[in-house]
Amino acid sequence: MSPIRSNKAKGLFLLAALALALGLGYGLGREQHPGPRAVPVAGKPVKQQKVKYTCSMHPFIIRDEPGACPICGMALTPVKPEAAAGAPVPATKPGERKIKYWVSSMDPTYIRQAPGKDAMGMDLVPVYENGAQPGQIVIDPATMQNMGVRTAPVERRSLGRIIRTVGLVTYEEPRQYSVNSKIEGWIERLYINQTGEAVEKGQPLMEIYSPELVAAQEEFLLAVENNARLRRSRFPDIAAGARQLLEAGRTRLRYWDISDRQIRELERSRQVRKTMTLYSPYRGVVTAKQAVEGMRVMPGMELLQISDISKVWVNADIYEYELPWVKTGLPATVEIPFAPGKTLKGTVSYIYPFVAGQTRTVKARIELANPGLELKPDMYANVRIQAEPVPGALAVPGDAVLNSGKGQTVFVALGEGRFEPRQVKTGVTGEGGEVQILSGVKEGEQVVTSAQFMLDSESKLREAVQKMVPPAGEGQTPPPAAKPAPQKDLEELFK
Repeated sequence: MSPIRSNKAKGLFLLAALALALGLGYGLGREQHPGPRAVPVAGKPVKQQKVKYTCSMHPFIIRDEPGACPICGMALTPVKPEAAAGAPVPATKPGERKIKYWVSSMDPTYIRQAPGKDAMGMDLVPVYENGAQPGQIVIDPATMQNMGVRTAPVERRSLGRIIRTVGLVTYEEPRQYSVNSKIEGWIERLYINQTGEAVEKGQPLMEIYSPELVAAQEEFLLAVENNARLRRSRFPDIAAGARQLLEAGRTRLRYWDISDRQIRELERSRQVRKTMTLYSPYRGVVTAKQAVEGMRVMPGMELLQISDISKVWVNADIYEYELPWVKTGLPATVEIPFAPGKTLKGTVSYIYPFVAGQTRTVKARIELANPGLELKPDMYANVRIQAEPVPGALAVPGDAVLNSGKGQTVFVALGEGRFEPRQVKTGVTGEGGEVQILSGVKEGEQVVTSAQFMLDSESKLREAVQKMVPPAGEGQTPPPAAKPAPQKDLEELFK
């Protein structure tokens, strides 16, 4: 016999032995582990029930065949026939409520169709269906007690709020000034040579030498002399021209920030000065200084910054949920941190129309007088804004409102263990946490203030519970299985 035929014979022999062993094992397993049997009921034939498979972590996943959970990937485990088909539930007497299912008092997601114990060893409690309208849920009194359900009435009250926040002291923007040069020249002398130095209006700031300024003074003096000679001329046009030339020279000096007093002194003395003094047109403190003695200045160059801080602004941070309470004209109190107990009174004068990107707050401006310059720019301050109360608002405790991405929900207690979830539209939130309700509930109704999350889970799991109940068409012919792929010839496997 050739080696090829010998190998083929050995392969066929091994394959036949393997098939025989599998057949014997399957037969013994059927005898020792029989499949699920139907519970006999008096007067009815025994009906074989089909095994269903579920996930131990997600009991609402029910499959007819073994496999993996589509959510967590765990292997599905068989469901006991009693649980799958509904264990015999004690018959209810006429007039008693019908039990929908059994639930754990500690974990509302642990649901079974028969009494028993939960994962923590506690007895399951029944959930009844009688008396529940569409969209309502019914909770057993024992379950309500274990869940700690508490309610509060919907009532009308006056809602008020005090906004407590922090503010930043800043300059009053219209009282910030820039001092610059309008001519080219050199700084011969600085009278204000320190940042933070107080400056009065009309106080000398610096002396500037400028060839253009010297030439302008000479032209002005020539215009003065020309006007003195020609003002009594017999020709009116010549006298008027001399006056216009004089006024043009005076205006030119004014445009270069030469004061009228200096111009009058120049006209009286008839002497050209090498330097001209630049006087402060504003009152305040020097907040920035770029000028130094001897430096060359160009037209438009900023030399000093002067800010008047006799009045300041306090920009208070208002969070978005507090915006409905804040309006212009409200009284505000500002407290300085380094002087506890000392407060300054002001009003909200402006609310900025944008949100700060870093803090996600809106700035509310409070204008304050600053006697003694106690408030320093960039200083923090504690701010309290007294909001106007909302009288006669329909309100519920803040704990009663469940917020989600779709809106707000409250659970209304209807009595006898019945609860109804309702969508509500909310308004402002009061100082004590009360929430204004604009629509959805009526005055006098009772809303749940604790354990709402369990009730919410209960209401959302009703559809999942229905999936756990065996379908009405149990025993229907299953869909035909897919035809197996044709096996290759055994001779081809051993080539």
